[in-house]
Amino acid sequence: MARPVFPRSLAEFQARFASDEACRHYLMACRWPDGFRCPTCGDAHSYLLAARDLLQCRACRRQTSVTAGTVPDRTRLPLPLWFAAAYLVTTHTPGFSALQLQRQLGLGRYETAWTMLQKLRRAMVRPERDRLSGTVELDETYVGGVEEGRRGGRQRDSKKSILAGAVEVRGHGSGRIRLAVVANLSAATLARFAKEAIAPGSIVLTDGWHSYRALSGSYEHRPTVIGDPKTPPSSCPGSTEPSPTSRPGCSAPITASAPSTCLTMSTSSCSVSTDAARPWPRSNPCSA
Repeated sequence: MARPVFPRSLAEFQARFASDEACRHYLMACRWPDGFRCPTCGDAHSYLLAARDLLQCRACRRQTSVTAGTVPDRTRLPLPLWFAAAYLVTTHTPGFSALQLQRQLGLGRYETAWTMLQKLRRAMVRPERDRLSGTVELDETYVGGVEEGRRGGRQRDSKKSILAGAVEVRGHGSGRIRLAVVANLSAATLARFAKEAIAPGSIVLTDGWHSYRALSGSYEHRPTVIGDPKTPPSSCPGSTEPSPTSRPGCSAPITASAPSTCLTMSTSSCSVSTDAARPWPRSNPCSA
């Protein structure tokens, strides 16, 4: 049996997933398109314990949660709310913030919206996705706001988070992108990020930072020394474009996450797929 067809419009979505029962049946059809079978004994006969969202096997009496292994598992929020959140996050092209999600769903607490958004972002990352290939620009930046009395450049004692980024160069534009928070700017750290994000044999464009020299073994490394950061060379198109994590009209600094909790990101979603080091970081409201 084929996977159930997803609604093609907002009106169709709202009409189809208006109740817990409708959402539950859709989850069951997606998870068990050929009908539920008990994971313990393999029996195909079961009945639903609606009050607990559990399927109980008639043969061995094992109970299986309908939401087990899904984003709304072990939460108290109703399924229609989770479905609405997933629809908003996956269909809104410029990306979706936790504050927007809170407003759209009418949630009382920002923390609830933030948690929902992080769970959805993690679920959107495809673990087996292909690495970037072809010509790829690799660079890094500090994220975390202004540090008073400090000059620019790479500084080892900075308390900001370090964000490494790789973007495919496609003509005069850019393609897929990978971002990750890294612990430092050492050759080993940057080489590890490149190995995870870029396919071997690709052409890698970087600046003249000495840590990038370690890339020469696996890639066709083409470093370019940039004298004036205000006039970058034309061979690195991604360096002159705004970060995909920024929003028009927003002057608030981006709060990045700790290295141990970072997830990389695909350009299919313009939201940063990272877990924050501090619980529920709230950014300043945008003026746009």
